[in-house]
Amino acid sequence: MQSNNPVFRRSEEFNRSGAAAYQGFGEPQQYGGYAQPGYPAPEAPARQGRMTIDSVVQSTAITLGITILAAAATWFLTPDLDNADAVGTLSGIMIVGAGAAFILSLVNSFKRVISPALVIAFALAEGVALGGISKLYDAVYGADSSGMGGIVVQAVIGTFAAFGGTLAAYKFFDIKVGQKFRTFVIAAMFGMVALSLMELVLGLFGGGVGIFENGTLGLLFAVAGLVLGVFMLILDFDFVEQGIANGLPERESWRASFGLLVSLVWIYTNLLRILAILQQD
Repeated sequence: MQSNNPVFRRSEEFNRSGAAAYQGFGEPQQYGGYAQPGYPAPEAPARQGRMTIDSVVQSTAITLGITILAAAATWFLTPDLDNADAVGTLSGIMIVGAGAAFILSLVNSFKRVISPALVIAFALAEGVALGGISKLYDAVYGADSSGMGGIVVQAVIGTFAAFGGTLAAYKFFDIKVGQKFRTFVIAAMFGMVALSLMELVLGLFGGGVGIFENGTLGLLFAVAGLVLGVFMLILDFDFVEQGIANGLPERESWRASFGLLVSLVWIYTNLLRILAILQQD
């Protein structure tokens, strides 16, 4: 079975046909009378449970729950941002969490056999980073004039609304993921990550083009990131659907939960930036 999302690249089951991982989405194979490009029929694993919607929901609930708990702990256990020392402490915790999450995301993305422990560790590190980022944004922007609460609450609601709306559209409109769409999303994702890293490096030397600033360019970049996050969710849903149909091992549910968490975090952080920019005069 061929991966739909970069974070699914090293699934052991994707290599059962003898092809290298993530190598151009494979040739059309026949299942029950129709051809589906990019999804070679996997061998039935011995003495293993199969991936089901229940196993995906359970693993996703665990990873998402750990992320939320870690974010809440970071929020409440760090000092209030009323002085420079408190800001420095929170920034340090946020950087450590983000760095650990980035490294673990690479490990999980390229690991052939998915490890639930590493997925949980990623969720924990990601929660610490999100807790720090959210507290910092809340301290700077707080509640807006609409009385709807702070931008953190709005971003959380918006993220789950995007998840629900994308899932509904995927099912009701019977969205099919083609090779061109898949290639575009993957290329755009890696391109945006590379551009962000370049901007961070240039920023250390006083350069950069301003994609993280609260201006027009920053808003456009965040909106593009939000749209890309929705496209990433579509790839995640397609992976789950095809994985269940093709009988992947139950452990691949953790790969699905990892991909879904990455997409949700991507959407949340871009929504947070959009709301912050829109609050500026």
